[in-house]
Amino acid sequence: MIHARHILVEKEFEAKDLQRKLEEGVQFDELARKFSRCPSGKQGGDLGFFRQGQMVQPFEEAAFALKVGEVSEPVRTSFGYHLIQRLA
Repeated sequence: MIHARHILVEKEFEAKDLQRKLEEGVQFDELARKFSRCPSGKQGGDLGFFRQGQMVQPFEEAAFALKVGEVSEPVRTSFGYHLIQRLA
């Protein structure tokens, strides 16, 4: 099981822009609340704990490959583009 949060946007350039903001020190949860299209954005993108097999691929593959605290590169799924941060 892992604990993760994410930001979901429609376009890859939006995800890359948010990635740049994260690198500049803007807080992940702040960006999720402001820009994420997922209902979890209201909670800072928090998805809670989940097991393998519960999320769509390649989201799940990217999330489980992260170390605690790391943020993924933009990950494309049928929902859009995700930035994923592993919390635990």
